[in-house]
Amino acid sequence: MVEEDRAAARGTEQNKVNGGLKEREKMVHAILGCGRMGYAVAKELKSRGVNVVIADIDDKKVELLKEEDFIAFTGDISEPDTIRALKNEGKPEAVFIMSSNSEVNRKGARIIKDELPDTQLVVRAIEPGDKEALKELDVDVILSIPDMAARAALEYLERVKFRKKAKELTRIISEVKRKPDGKLGIVVHDSPDPDAIASGLALKQIAVHNGVPADILYRGEIGHHVNRAFVNILGIEMRRIEGAEELDEYPKIALVDASLPGANNPLSERSRVNIIINHHITNGSKGKGKVDAEFVDIQTDSGATSTIMTKYLRELDIPVDRILATALLHGIRTDTGGFKRETHPSDFYAAAFLHLRADKDLLDQIETPPMSTEMLNVVGGAIQHKKIKGSYLITSVGSVANRDAIPQAADYLLNLEGISTVVVIGLCEDMICVSGRSKDIRVNIGDAFVRAFGDIGSAGGHATMAAAQLPLGIFKGVKDKETIMQLAEDAVSRRFLSVMKEEKSE
Repeated sequence: MVEEDRAAARGTEQNKVNGGLKEREKMVHAILGCGRMGYAVAKELKSRGVNVVIADIDDKKVELLKEEDFIAFTGDISEPDTIRALKNEGKPEAVFIMSSNSEVNRKGARIIKDELPDTQLVVRAIEPGDKEALKELDVDVILSIPDMAARAALEYLERVKFRKKAKELTRIISEVKRKPDGKLGIVVHDSPDPDAIASGLALKQIAVHNGVPADILYRGEIGHHVNRAFVNILGIEMRRIEGAEELDEYPKIALVDASLPGANNPLSERSRVNIIINHHITNGSKGKGKVDAEFVDIQTDSGATSTIMTKYLRELDIPVDRILATALLHGIRTDTGGFKRETHPSDFYAAAFLHLRADKDLLDQIETPPMSTEMLNVVGGAIQHKKIKGSYLITSVGSVANRDAIPQAADYLLNLEGISTVVVIGLCEDMICVSGRSKDIRVNIGDAFVRAFGDIGSAGGHATMAAAQLPLGIFKGVKDKETIMQLAEDAVSRRFLSVMKEEKSE
């Protein structure tokens, strides 16, 4: 065919595509070069309801595409005439240059940048030097097949690994059915927070879905007014227990949002545990305890245990109703500080899934309950007794019936101007409870608490929040609570400040 014939043929094909465009009113995405990858992209876009226009140099391929109801025309994607044909009836929102020829792709990219400078441009990289060349052209997305294949392989391996863990979890839970009237005991930490409660509720849903009844078990009090509202508004059933002996009736025990038996939970250090699911390793007393169970899943790349449980529910294809979705979403939002603290991509993915199913009205009720008079008094006492050393604030709140008031006071005081780290000390029955908060990026307050208090009690936490429970020890015989608090405050302050001084000097 002479050159004039080729030009005429291109003109005929352009008229055809223009007619097709007028029929469909507008063109949204363009595929230039429709080999195996280009075809895969075109099929995916079409399945999503996106209008697609395809240009390829192969006449036979173009005819086959038309038979599949694509708008397609023959054209050399490295020639300006082909690119101009795309904009005769309107500008495409995005252009995918997907041929297997490196030079052709680069030429096409240059023409697109000249002819359609504001259009999003995706270009396939073939040779090692393509990435740098395409970056210089300011291409929006560079598709590298080796990189994509490697990422896809790793992601697939992670999915396979998680699928196996999900099956193993259900297998262990199902063993409860061997004992008549058997139940799964789901233990959460003392005075549980929303992440622990929601995670326990999710594991209960998994158990029930597999024909196994379950109880969510805790020791202490649900004292924080937001947490009480959370449980009451959603109608979450939980059983309060006093100690490990009450767990003997459960054939299998799961420890959720905690890692070590006896560390801020009703289990003893020697208690049997079958399942442990947590998003961080809890540091117990120095030299004591280890994470040990039939099934252990500790995912430190999740900001909340609720995130992990959401992944299990999705992998096992278990229905998530509005109550469970609301609980898990609140759990994630609480433990990540509204996605501002220790947050990972997995938390956003889980939250996006839950957001579609959660009850927004219930969530508003949970997150904005009125503050009780008791809580207000504790926060007031913390402010009254505060001692400031540089950017550190250390205070005591005396004897408290509601131990959740201690971390709430710490959260409140961290907002004070010039304060980067807060430590609040309180007396909870026969235990000194310490809560820490920090926004100093140089400090990991969880590690600091372990170093300061791990050898005299249990302690742990994250980079920005921490807690410790310290037995009264030799102070147990002292009857005057004010004296106990003064001695405890002196000891806690001295240990904590000593550790922080060591950290700053390292």
